[in-house]
Amino acid sequence: MSMCFTVRRRHLCENMNHFDSLPEFEREFKRLSKRYHSLRQDFNDLEDVLRVLPTGSGKNFTIIYHSEKVKLVKVRLACKSLRGRSIRVIYAYHNDAAAFVYIEMYFKGDKTNENRERIKNYLKG
Repeated sequence: MSMCFTVRRRHLCENMNHFDSLPEFEREFKRLSKRYHSLRQDFNDLEDVLRVLPTGSGKNFTIIYHSEKVKLVKVRLACKSLRGRSIRVIYAYHNDAAAFVYIEMYFKGDKTNENRERIKNYLKG
């Protein structure tokens, strides 16, 4: 059983995984969670998986960029409110710090692809 403490959008857990997010992600999450009421629980379930498998496993996880220090992963997050359709989540996993940064979240029905400009800006910074 893992103990987690929430501290201003960042979660610190026993196994030292850190979860943080870009401000744009926070706005997208808030907007989508109003439309899809199960999203918060679905997202918590995703974080439970990431604590065990940081870059995921299976066909719902795709590594879209990797280097020695960071991997960018695109996830198909199953949302119960959408009944089988999914939300896409883009996050960065930093190997050295065991840290996650959420970059983007979108519903595939609203938007066809990730914001590549935001990803490029994240990698530059």
